[in-house]
Amino acid sequence: MDELHYQVDLVTAMNHRLANSEKMYRLICDTSNSAFLYFNFEDEHIEIAGNWSKYFGFTIDNKRDIVRIFDAVKEEDIIPLRDVLFLEKKGLTAATKDCALRDRPIYIECETTVYYNDFKQPTEKIIRFRDITKFKTQNEELTYMAYYDSLTGLYNRNYFVRVLGEWVRKAEEEKSVVSVLFVDVDDFRKINDGMGLIVGDEVVQVFGQYIGEFKSDKVIVSHFNSDIYCMAIYDPCGIRSVEHIYKALKERLSKPFLLTGRTEVPVSVSVGVAEYPESAKTSLELINCAEIVMFKAKATGKGNIQYFDGAILEEFLHNVEIENRLKDAIFNKKFELYFQPQYHTKTKALRGVEALIRWREDDGRMISPVDFIPIAEKNGAIIPIGDWVVEEGIRIYSEWKRRYGYCMILSLNISAIQYKRADFVNKLIDLIKINEVNPNDIELEITESILIDDFEEVIGKMKALREYGLKVSLDDFGTGFSSLSYLRGLPVDTLKIDKSFIDNVITDEASRVITESIIQMVKRLGFETVAEGVETQEQFDYLKSIDCDIIQGFLLGRPMEAYKIEELLKKQL
Repeated sequence: MDELHYQVDLVTAMNHRLANSEKMYRLICDTSNSAFLYFNFEDEHIEIAGNWSKYFGFTIDNKRDIVRIFDAVKEEDIIPLRDVLFLEKKGLTAATKDCALRDRPIYIECETTVYYNDFKQPTEKIIRFRDITKFKTQNEELTYMAYYDSLTGLYNRNYFVRVLGEWVRKAEEEKSVVSVLFVDVDDFRKINDGMGLIVGDEVVQVFGQYIGEFKSDKVIVSHFNSDIYCMAIYDPCGIRSVEHIYKALKERLSKPFLLTGRTEVPVSVSVGVAEYPESAKTSLELINCAEIVMFKAKATGKGNIQYFDGAILEEFLHNVEIENRLKDAIFNKKFELYFQPQYHTKTKALRGVEALIRWREDDGRMISPVDFIPIAEKNGAIIPIGDWVVEEGIRIYSEWKRRYGYCMILSLNISAIQYKRADFVNKLIDLIKINEVNPNDIELEITESILIDDFEEVIGKMKALREYGLKVSLDDFGTGFSSLSYLRGLPVDTLKIDKSFIDNVITDEASRVITESIIQMVKRLGFETVAEGVETQEQFDYLKSIDCDIIQGFLLGRPMEAYKIEELLKKQL
C-alpha cells in the first residue's frame, strides 16, 4: 500500500513539474513578442504559441491552414516565403525570409527549423515570426544615408562614384560609351551672400529636383557638394544624349526658379563633359576630367558647356605644376623686382618707374607673370606676393631717393584681393612711414575690376589714400566695364590706356577715335594720361600729337633690373 502511495505521489509531482514547465515556456513565448507554429509530421499535430494575434487575424488548426499565411503578406513575398515555410520539400534544415505584412506597416522575419530522424525523414518543425520593423526602418535610413543626399534626394557623391565605376566596367565589356557631365551653378556664392543660406539651400533643392527629372535606367544624377551636381549617361544617344540634355537644361534655365514666398531666382550653370573611353579609363578620372573642363567653361564666360580634350588637360596640369612651385617660390622668396621707366611725352624726361614682379627659378629660367599671377589670384597667393612687391618696391625706392635724390614716381600694381583687405590702407601707410618715403611719390595702380564689388568701400579707401598724399592710377582702362561717365566720381590722378588700343592706333580708325576721345575727356577731368605698350616711333609721334602726357613701352625702356634703373638715375643728375 505504501508503494502505491509513493507511485501516486511521484506521478503527481512529475505532472506538477510538467505543468510548471509548460507554463514557463508558455509565458516565455507570450512575452517574447514573437509568434510560433509547431507542426508534428507523424500525426500532423499543429499548435500555435506566443504573440500570434499581433501578426495574424486567424488561427492555424490543421496543415491546410498554413497557406493562409500567404494572404497576410505582400504579393511579392509569397513565393520566397513558400520556400521557407516548406523547407522539408528540399530537405533543408533552417532558413529565414523577411516579409512585409499586406495590411499594416509591419515587417516580419519568418524563421523555419525542421528536425529529421536517422532516415532523413522530417519529424517536426517550428516556425517563428518576429517583428523586425524597427530594424528594417533603421536599416533603410542607413541605406538612404549611404546612397542619397539629404538636401536634394539625389544620389550622393560616394554612391554615384560606385555606380559610375560599375558602368565603366560594363562599358569596357560591351565596347560602349559613358558620358559624365559636371554641372556647377554660376555665382552661387552671390546667392548665398546676397539672399541668405536658406535661399541658397532652396535653390540647391529646386535645381536638384529639376535635374533629377533626367534620371532613368541609363542616366544617374547626383548632388556632389554645395552647388555642384554630376550626371552620368550610359550609351548616350537620342533623348539621353549630352546635347539633348544640355539643350533642355538651357531652355529651363532661361526662366527663373520660383522659391518659397514667390521669390524668383535666375540660375545659370557651367557644364564640363568627359567621356569614357576617349577622355579617361576610370570613374574618378572621368569625374576629374569633367570638372577640369567645367572650370574652363566658367573661364569662357559661364552659362556655357565645354567638352574635354587633351589640350585642356595639358593646360590644367601645367597650371597645377605652376601652383605647386609657386608655394615654394613664395616660401623661398624666388621673386625679383624689375622696373619699367615712364617718360613725359613732350620732354622725354624720366617721370618714374613701374615695379613689375619676376619669378626666377633655380636654373635661371624666368616664369612669366602671365602664367603665375592669374593662378595666384585664384588661390590667394597674390596676398603674400602683393605684400612683397609693395614692401620691396618701397624699400628699393627709398634707397634710390637717399642716394640720388631724384624726384620721380614709383608705381605699384595692387590686386583686387589685396586692395579689399581691411588692413590694406594702414599697412601701406606704415610702410611709407618706416621707409621715410614721401607719399606724393607713390602711385597705386588698380584695375577696373576692383570697382565691381562694393563700390562705396573702394571709393572710401581711394579717398583715404589720396588724403594721405598717394596717387591713384586706373590701370588697363578700356578692358573692363569701362564707362567714361563713372570717371567723374572716381578719386584718381592718372588713367592708363590699355596696350590693346595702342597696338592698333596707327592702323585702325576706331582705335584712334577711342584713344583720342579718352585722352581729351580725361584731361578735361584733370587726370594724367599714360599710354602703355608704346613700341614704335610712329606710335610715339601720334600720341604726342594728341597730347598724351606719359609714355611707357619698349620704345623708350623695357622692364629692367634695379641696378639699370640706378644707371638711368645717375644720368639724370
